[in-house]
Amino acid sequence: MKFNDCPPYLQEYLNYIETVKLRSQLTVKNYYTDIKLFLRFMKVNNGLASEEDFDKIKIEDTPEDLIRKTTLTDLLAFLTYTSSDRDNKAQARARKAVALRQFFKYLTVKKMWFEVSPAQNLELPSPKKTLPKHLTIEQATELLKVCSDFKDWSDYRDYCMITFFLNCGMRLSELVGINITDYISTKEGGVQVQRIKVLGKGSKERIVYLNPACVSAYENYISVRPDSKDKALFISKRLRRISNRRVEQIIDEKLRLSGLSGMGFSVHKLRHTAATLMYQNGVDVRALKEVLGHENLDTTQIYTHVANEQIRNAMNKNPLADVTVKKIPSDNKDDDAD
Repeated sequence: MKFNDCPPYLQEYLNYIETVKLRSQLTVKNYYTDIKLFLRFMKVNNGLASEEDFDKIKIEDTPEDLIRKTTLTDLLAFLTYTSSDRDNKAQARARKAVALRQFFKYLTVKKMWFEVSPAQNLELPSPKKTLPKHLTIEQATELLKVCSDFKDWSDYRDYCMITFFLNCGMRLSELVGINITDYISTKEGGVQVQRIKVLGKGSKERIVYLNPACVSAYENYISVRPDSKDKALFISKRLRRISNRRVEQIIDEKLRLSGLSGMGFSVHKLRHTAATLMYQNGVDVRALKEVLGHENLDTTQIYTHVANEQIRNAMNKNPLADVTVKKIPSDNKDDDAD
C-alpha cells in the first residue's frame, strides 16, 4: 500500500506494521484511516487548520513537534470528538483507541519520542456485546437449495463458495485468497482426507478440513471452472481472482432469491452460522476456536451464549411455562412448620 499523503513518521509506522508485523491490508488501511483522522483533529485543535472541510485537511505537513507534545488529554478529546461530532459508536471508538495506542507505542519504543506513551492509560470504550446473528438450519438449507439451480459454471462457483462459508466458517478474505494449489488431498490412516490452506488474520496460515458437502461442491466447480492464468480458486467472469465486493454482491443476491434479504444477513453472518451450527451439534469450543482461526478462546465463547439463549427460549416456549399456582399469602403460613 502507498501512503504518499502521510507525514514521514506515519509512513514509517504503516510500512512497519505491514512489512514487519505482517498485519493484513485491511488492518493497515483501518489504522491509516483512524490515525489520519487524529492528525486532522490535532491540526484543528492547535489552530493549524480550519474546521471547515475537515475531511479535506491535508496531513502530510503535520509537524513532528505537534505529535511529540500529545497528551492523554488530547487523545481523550479526540475520542470525545468522534462520538459527539462523528457519531461513532463504542465499537468504532474502540478501534480508533487501539490504533492510537499501537501508533504511540511505536513512537515511544522505536523512535523514542516519549519516555512513556501518552496512550498507555487510554482506556478502550466498551462496545455493547451482542449475540452473533445467524441463519437457522432451515434458512441455510433454503439458501443452498436456491443456489443449486445450475445454468453455467459461475453457478457452481457460487454454490461452492456458499457451501464453504456455511460449512467451514471462513472469513471473506480467506475464501477470496484461496489458490488452486491450496487444495490438498492425502491419505490419513487409510482414509482419503481433503483440506484447504487459508491465510487468516495476521497472515497466519491454517488448515481447514473439508467435509463431504464441501468436497462435492469443490469437485463439481473445479470440473467446470474455465481455464485461467490466475492461480485463484474462485475467479470472476473476467477469469481473474474474484473480489471481496463481488462475493458480497453474489451473497446478497442469493439471500434475496431465498427470501432472506432485509433480515440483517451478510457474508459474515454465514461464518457465524457455520460456527453456531457446529457448536449446537456438539463441537467442543476449543476445537471450534481452531476451525474459525480465533486468536483467543474468549472470542469463540460468544457461541456458547448463543446456545444458552436458545435453551432459555426453548424452556419459555413449553406450553406449561405459564402454569403457576396461586401465591400463598405470607400470613397464612404455618409458623410452626419445619
